[in-house]
Amino acid sequence: MSDVQGMAGGTETGYPARLDVEYPESGLSRVKTLFRIVLLIPIAILAGLVTGQIGGIGLDDSEGWRGLAGGALFLPTLLMILFRRKYPRWWFDWNLELTRFTTRVGAYFGLLRAEYPSTDEEQAVRLDLDYPDASRDLNRWLPIVKWILAIPHYIVLAILGVGVLLSVVIAWFAIIFTGRYPRGLFNYVVGVNRWGLRVWAYMWLLITDRYPPFSLK
Repeated sequence: MSDVQGMAGGTETGYPARLDVEYPESGLSRVKTLFRIVLLIPIAILAGLVTGQIGGIGLDDSEGWRGLAGGALFLPTLLMILFRRKYPRWWFDWNLELTRFTTRVGAYFGLLRAEYPSTDEEQAVRLDLDYPDASRDLNRWLPIVKWILAIPHYIVLAILGVGVLLSVVIAWFAIIFTGRYPRGLFNYVVGVNRWGLRVWAYMWLLITDRYPPFSLK
């Protein structure tokens, strides 16, 4: 796939990184929401140990280069694609399961779900990544410059992230008083996380050369 095709491909449907969080139709626990920060501590510590950075909560690990320290395997994958045009399947499986786990923790932190994050079960947070054929689908040189190509996304996501923070604060009060997460805010928070996942898959996980779409959908 050429660089032009890879960037244009982001406008197509079926991006190889997908995220959906089931809306809690039955409502959310007011008590668990009130003490969410305290309840989060054990699983946050565990997530920090697994990713190699204590306190790294959320959809993505902004220091994904720590691939040699137990987090997402970025540098080894980049070198393997660059020199061998291979993406070892077990490296991909590790990155997939780690991303799923940290996303469940992030969804719990963002009040999207009430069930405690599982270390291995999917629960109501569904995240899928497509395993790439490195020799056919990945340009060996593109990972070197993806961090430059992704800059526009990081700028937009930084702005949207402020909206996510405000949405979670508003949702916290809404849940405390009504027991429900406003659906509009819920969709917005999930949408930003979905957008962030696509950028994460493109730039750090290196599973695709298709440029991520600027979209919450």
